[in-house]
Amino acid sequence: MTYLIKPISVAIALVCAASLAHAQSAGTWMVKVGANQISPDVASGDLSAPSTPGSKVDVDADIEAIGSVTYMYTDHFSVEGYFGMPYKHDVVGAGAMAKVGRIGQVKQVSPTLFAQYRANEATDAVRPYVGLGLTFAYFYGTEGSATLTAVTNPGGAPTELSLEKRAKLALSPQVGVSIRVKDQWFVDASIIKSIISNTAKLSTGQSVKVKLDPVSIGFSVGRSF
Repeated sequence: MTYLIKPISVAIALVCAASLAHAQSAGTWMVKVGANQISPDVASGDLSAPSTPGSKVDVDADIEAIGSVTYMYTDHFSVEGYFGMPYKHDVVGAGAMAKVGRIGQVKQVSPTLFAQYRANEATDAVRPYVGLGLTFAYFYGTEGSATLTAVTNPGGAPTELSLEKRAKLALSPQVGVSIRVKDQWFVDASIIKSIISNTAKLSTGQSVKVKLDPVSIGFSVGRSF
């Protein structure tokens, strides 16, 4: 039996090494699912006349389910396709309209393709990474509230809300870390900052330029194949 021990030990070691190397090595696919919060970092212009000077807007955060598929081209360079369920953001008054509350809502989806660099070795349990992505943001489902009508067209027809551009491209820097917890399973956390702006238009003829620049914070569980 002793003459079998060494070959068996070598085989076990090779299998273990292969399993570890498979975690995030060249040619590996990774799939993850989780939750993500998008928080617009809004810088609003003033609502055009006729309106109270300093009338601005803000956009609330939303949390939705996310998923991604990643392919490791080398042990350190990867490409990730990142997507989420549709987000719904409340549009609220700010500045001179800070006390009016919700004035509308907008829905959006923002799939992103990232090119990434992953630090440490493929067999390491902890792998920080940075990425640069191209986001396709598509806005839809915009609507104004009764409050918006009361502020902009009291006693008149309901004020409709729309966006100048329904589709926008944005650069999205990313930082994150993945941590292997067992075999090919890992947890992942990332922060993404997208650079994007748009102009909101009202059926009353008024408009307001809005720098959105959302920050996304996501947590996921994944598996490599």
